[in-house]
Amino acid sequence: MSSNISPKVQQQLAMLQQIQQQVQTVVGQKTQYEMAVKETNRAVEELKEVADDAPVFVNVGTVMMQQEKATVLASLTEKAETLELRIKSLEKQEKALQMKFEQLQAQVKQAIGGPQQAA
Repeated sequence: MSSNISPKVQQQLAMLQQIQQQVQTVVGQKTQYEMAVKETNRAVEELKEVADDAPVFVNVGTVMMQQEKATVLASLTEKAETLELRIKSLEKQEKALQMKFEQLQAQVKQAIGGPQQAA
């Protein structure tokens, strides 16, 4: 079948596979960030229930250090906000890649001349 496909279409098929891999990578990163946000938000909720004067410890590399509750809460909140921004950025990237994939897929289908599935 590959002998019937022009080099241009073969290149487009390779690009489709590449875009599909990029989408999978972006989705994987987004999932990791979403899990990190959930963990961070869970830590914030748990910390809110702790007394203001209770000792709070955080991991700093391989060492645990005591910090004030307010400082830890602020740090966790900032971390969650940063992760949310990264997620939004990845969502935009995912949409752009998906659109590119669909456009290229339509071009390949048209070049092949039918409703056959590409990639």
